[in-house]
Amino acid sequence: MIKLERAGVMNLENAIRGARNPMNSWARSDSFYDENGNYVLGPNDLDLARRLRKAGSDHRKYLRQVFVSVDITAPMYWWKEYDTYKIATVANSTSTMHKITSKPFDIDDFSHDHMTAGTEKFMQSVVDELEGIRLRYLETKDKKDWYDIIQLLPSSYNQMRTCSFNYETLINIYFARKDHKLAEWHTFCDWILTLPYARELIVCED
Repeated sequence: MIKLERAGVMNLENAIRGARNPMNSWARSDSFYDENGNYVLGPNDLDLARRLRKAGSDHRKYLRQVFVSVDITAPMYWWKEYDTYKIATVANSTSTMHKITSKPFDIDDFSHDHMTAGTEKFMQSVVDELEGIRLRYLETKDKKDWYDIIQLLPSSYNQMRTCSFNYETLINIYFARKDHKLAEWHTFCDWILTLPYARELIVCED
């Protein structure tokens, strides 16, 4: 399970203007804001953006200045793979250390959408055990109970992080993960395709 919410794409205007700096070709810029406040690439700017994208990472530096922010809720086993991407990424997460005991455990706190019925039944018993430990910890404040929760917690536990990255990073993620075994990566790559000009500037479709 993975959810991507409250996404925003920023700085496209400035990035495209900067892409014209090497040739002092600002006068050819034809992009504009539409009636909804969206920045629309004109034919000249889109042609330049696509040509620079295809020319390789040295020429598409402007894509490092197109910023994306999004709230991602995903299981810890997915976050371990996401954390491979350390370049040009920032994330603020909900705190397992500080807030793990602040609400009752529920099976929907965990990704279980691909579990078989028997495994899901066993998972419910783990959730029930975690909830029992949580209630005991709230009563005793015994750190042993807290450690029981932290060390028993399955990697399917869902965590929300507010993440930021740029289009260049998304190029790397898309082509590295689009055929991955985890369904969460397929959902993430499908989401990438919904971003402004993703097919032209990230996927590089003709």
